[in-house]
Amino acid sequence: MGAGPTGESERGESAPRRRISYWCANGHEARPSFALDAEIPEEWDCPRCGLPGGQDEKNPPAAPRTEPYKTHLAYVKERRSDADGEAILAEALDRLRKRREII
Repeated sequence: MGAGPTGESERGESAPRRRISYWCANGHEARPSFALDAEIPEEWDCPRCGLPGGQDEKNPPAAPRTEPYKTHLAYVKERRSDADGEAILAEALDRLRKRREII
């Protein structure tokens, strides 16, 4: 191993770069750098708060809307009406009662 200097000189010259400003809804600015020939993304996640940032300081992207956690019962209630539930329950109770008669 050589004892020479380490860092940028060993890797060669870096590609020409440019900094792009992105602002989130909280007013934070992020300034990532991109190679001059790189495709610039429309949004960039804010490193401070995690919200998406856009290039228009006055119109940052809105925070993504997260759906609250739903239980299995909540999903079932979306698919079935109360009348459906009562009918299914009545069928299940009838089967249980018939099974008791056999025993």
